[in-house]
Amino acid sequence: MLKSNTNDTSAAHTSNTGPLTWLITGTSSGFGYRLALIALSRGDNVIATARSLTKLQKLVDEVSNDPDQLKKERLRTFRFDLSDPEEVVKQMVVDAHEVWGRIDVLVNNAGWAWRGMLEESGVSALQTLTDTNIIGTAKITFAVLPYMRARRTGTVVTVGSRMSWKAELPSIGSYAMVKSALRAFSENLGAELAPFNIRTLIVEPGSFRTEGIYSPGWHEDNLTADYDDLRKAAQKTFASLPGNEPGDALKAMTAVVDVVRGEGPAKGKAWPNYLILGEDGEAAVRNKCAVMLNVLDEWKDVTRGTRFS
Repeated sequence: MLKSNTNDTSAAHTSNTGPLTWLITGTSSGFGYRLALIALSRGDNVIATARSLTKLQKLVDEVSNDPDQLKKERLRTFRFDLSDPEEVVKQMVVDAHEVWGRIDVLVNNAGWAWRGMLEESGVSALQTLTDTNIIGTAKITFAVLPYMRARRTGTVVTVGSRMSWKAELPSIGSYAMVKSALRAFSENLGAELAPFNIRTLIVEPGSFRTEGIYSPGWHEDNLTADYDDLRKAAQKTFASLPGNEPGDALKAMTAVVDVVRGEGPAKGKAWPNYLILGEDGEAAVRNKCAVMLNVLDEWKDVTRGTRFS
């Protein structure tokens, strides 16, 4: 784990005085939708984004019907798509920053991927996923960072997945590839941004019950008979998942807000850099670490035998 920015233990790192201002991508449903509502319930400001403003109507209606009408005043909605050109993203962030004159927390939650065998997905599909999920995340992060560096404070949260620790599962290769890259992206940012008092948090959930998570479907443009058995087994497994996921998304996003604000179970604890959510998420990380430690032990003579004599 990174050590350069683990000393902060309080919400004062980010909030200074007054409410935090969150910019959250992908808030039309799922984690982002719940995170926006929880942040608002804590008295914070939320800039919620989605690929179209109509997709945010559910969030707007929920907040508008809340007895606490101050929440409505603390919510703003903006259109943002991961595939938008860089200049469009920069202008959106300029406009979003002008609302409250600050962005304390950026949450990179938006993202998507097909399921399917890697080879059957093909190079073009993988390029699209990389350009959208990884480069799209970089676009909005780099647009927000100048404001955080100017104030010498801020938090960048990036939502990954346990699948980056469990990439051996057939059919989720492209998803695991993207989420693994985002972990490395966040880890490096954490080291480079620590001198500016800006924190990073990579959130890696297990399986959580949210709407629309399986909507991208399967990539089936380049099916190969050799993969039929693997594909059918994977499809059967995924067909059994909806509605049976063990994780409560509301609890997960409550944990994220607690960590960012230094409240609840996070109060008094050092900044973690990583937040693994769900027992299945914990198992995936522990299993991968055990595998790697076993490899290091078994092959230590080869590993150590490569230096100049």
